[in-house]
Amino acid sequence: MEPFLLVRYGEIALKGRNRPFFLETLARNLAAAAGRPVEIRPHFGRILVRLDAGSDDPDLPGRLARTFGVTSVSPALGVPADLPAITAAAEALLGETLARRPAASFRMDARRAEKRFPFSSAEVNTTVGRHLQERFGLRVDLERPDVTVAVEIRDRAYVSTETLPGPGGLPVGTGGRAVALLSGGIDSPVAAWMAARRGLVVIPVHFYAFPFVSERSKVKVFDLCRILARYAGPLRLWIVHFTEIQRAVQADVIADLRVTVLRRLMMRLADRIALREGALALVTGESAGQVASQTLASIAAIEAATRLPVLRPLIGMDKTEISARARAIGTYETSILPYEDCCALFVPRHPRTHPEVAETEAAERALHVEDLISDALARSELREIAAREAAELLPAPVG
Repeated sequence: MEPFLLVRYGEIALKGRNRPFFLETLARNLAAAAGRPVEIRPHFGRILVRLDAGSDDPDLPGRLARTFGVTSVSPALGVPADLPAITAAAEALLGETLARRPAASFRMDARRAEKRFPFSSAEVNTTVGRHLQERFGLRVDLERPDVTVAVEIRDRAYVSTETLPGPGGLPVGTGGRAVALLSGGIDSPVAAWMAARRGLVVIPVHFYAFPFVSERSKVKVFDLCRILARYAGPLRLWIVHFTEIQRAVQADVIADLRVTVLRRLMMRLADRIALREGALALVTGESAGQVASQTLASIAAIEAATRLPVLRPLIGMDKTEISARARAIGTYETSILPYEDCCALFVPRHPRTHPEVAETEAAERALHVEDLISDALARSELREIAAREAAELLPAPVG
């Protein structure tokens, strides 16, 4: 019996001639998530991760299960494709499972991909299931079993009793690069997560305006990026110095257009960073109509400041749906910690909800836009966040 992790993928299977590219990228991302040398190879519609006997890395299945492109991961025993070996492996695994958690019922779920195997799936279920029932005294429950003993019969048989769900989607690195505007709130981390789930390499950008906001607002963004890196792999986080831009807008732009102008300047900065990073799009956490700056008129006025397409994964979701996704991916509890948003501090009592592009451009002419952008980029920081549970933050010059 050899220990494996049986990795399943979904959408990749629908790819045609490009399927090898997607599989190779997924295998590479799985190797990076493993964080140590392991044998990873696509095989018969699955990816097999061969484990060393007595492997002492209990978090490995969970790390691989969070990898985009993966639909599920099962710790499995690989045995020869014959009934006695399958029965012995099923007994060993079920015994280990029952030692970890109590169970009163089980079911068998055998699938025969190798049609030369002499027994049907139903015959495997009956023979192995009867043995397990006699050995452990469990009742059979086909609808809501406490434990499912799964058998996949391929070149060999792979037997498992646990399945960890994955996020699905496409492997990071198959869809190009995009700059994601990342605040400390609920929405933007979910948008970045959803963009990465479509195969994009996401480069987060956070606009930091100390002393208008405290150091803890930046720490929050670091923590959010640590969580996102568990799914998306290493992240290059830009911390953009935004203080002088805040001051200039506060001094020279009429109150009801300040938020629109501030967000236009964010777009301009993200556009410049995208050029340096080789990114082809921007990602934002906007949801249509959620706040004044997310009406269609405001979105149009803000987007006019960038040359790049702006992707809005949350545009049709409401706050309840976004919050549910944030809880599911693990960012919610960090996002709801108190923080100061650099735009929210300057929101007037009655912000303009339907600004026109021409009037926002006229308002910007009161600013030395190019000087402000150049100064902001020159004083920005670049942090490398590794794809580990506790990421190290390594400062690096922007250059």
